[in-house]
Amino acid sequence: MPKVIDHDERRREIVAVAKKLIIEGGFEAATMRSIVTAAGFANGALKHYFASKDEIIAATFESVLRETEALLAGLDPGLGPAEALRGFVEGALPLTPDRIAAGRVLLALWDHSVANPGLAAQYRELLTSWRAELCRRLAAARGKGERPTARAVGVLADEIISVTIGATVSSLMYPVGELVTRYRAYTDSLLARITG
Repeated sequence: MPKVIDHDERRREIVAVAKKLIIEGGFEAATMRSIVTAAGFANGALKHYFASKDEIIAATFESVLRETEALLAGLDPGLGPAEALRGFVEGALPLTPDRIAAGRVLLALWDHSVANPGLAAQYRELLTSWRAELCRRLAAARGKGERPTARAVGVLADEIISVTIGATVSSLMYPVGELVTRYRAYTDSLLARITG
C-alpha cells in the first residue's frame, strides 16, 4: 500500500524551514537548494508543493502574519477595555524571543515585498485589519463614547503601529530581549495617557 502523504503538513514543514533559514541568515539564506537540504527532501521535491521561491516566501510571510493575528485574537475576552488594549499592543511588540524572531522574518520579507505587489498587498491587508481592531480597542479604553473611526482614535492607532514597527526593527539590532523593559514602559505610558 502506498504511503499517504499529508501535503498540507509538508507545506507547513517547508515554510518552517524557510522561516528558520531567514531567521538565521536573512532572506538570501532561504534559497531553493538550502530549503531542500534543510528540509531533507530530494532535489525537485519542492515543486510538488510550491512552484517557486516566491510562492514559498509568500507562504512564509502569510504564516508569520497569521501567527501574529492568532496571538492577538487569542487574548482573554474577559479583560476590561484597558487591559484588552494592553494585551493587543504587547502582543504586537517584540517582547519575547518568538516575537523577536518573527520580526526578523518580517523585516526580511518587508524588503522583499517592495518589489512583490502580492506580498505588499498581503501586508497592507493585515495592517488594515490590525488598525481597525486597534481603533475599536482604543475607543473602548478611552471611555469617551467615541466611535472607532474618530480622528483622535485613528491618530493614536497610527502612533502605536509606527512604534510597533519601529520597535520590531530596533529589537533586531540589540541582544534578544534587551529592549523589552523600554517597550513595556511605552505600553505603561500609553495606557496612562489613554485612561488617565
